Amino acid sequence: MFESCRKAFNQRFVLRLTWIILATIAGLGVSACSSWVTPYRSEVVQGNFVSREQVQVLRIGMPRQAVRDVLGTPLVTSLFHADRWDYAFTIRRQGAEPQQRHLSVFFINGVLDRIEGDPLPTEAEFAAKVDTRRPAPRTPNLVASEDALAKFPPKAVPANAVAPAKGEGSYPPLESQ
Repeated sequence: MFESCRKAFNQRFVLRLTWIILATIAGLGVSACSSWVTPYRSEVVQGNFVSREQVQVLRIGMPRQAVRDVLGTPLVTSLFHADRWDYAFTIRRQGAEPQQRHLSVFFINGVLDRIEGDPLPTEAEFAAKVDTRRPAPRTPNLVASEDALAKFPPKAVPANAVAPAKGEGSYPPLESQ
């Protein structure tokens, strides 16, 4: 009688031990995979992007409203420096290096006096630097020589087929007549 209880106890113990070992192996497997998977990091864009083309449009002597029309509303306007607008731009994107740009425009008597700031990229340069997609695969050059085309037999044309007139396609009419 005690022998059957001991066998049942041993079977339950082995079964529990098996489940514990399998759970441990699964946990180790999942934790090993987590080193390959990185969490999603959201894109952080702050400020106004100002391109080289926008700055090239600006001219000394332009009124404030014309500068605002070209560059947009400034990120920073100070009460202590009413004749200075600051445009700052920062972008942090997963898979691309962070970018930071700063531009200041100065006014005297309501007209543009000078522009100071970092060297600015063109819109195309900025887009290329931010684009993290993989480049498209290179397509092969599909050119057939006359000798290669001569290997294929010409397409057979049925005897009752009417050849389309020059300039006409071989499409059926769009509406029935």
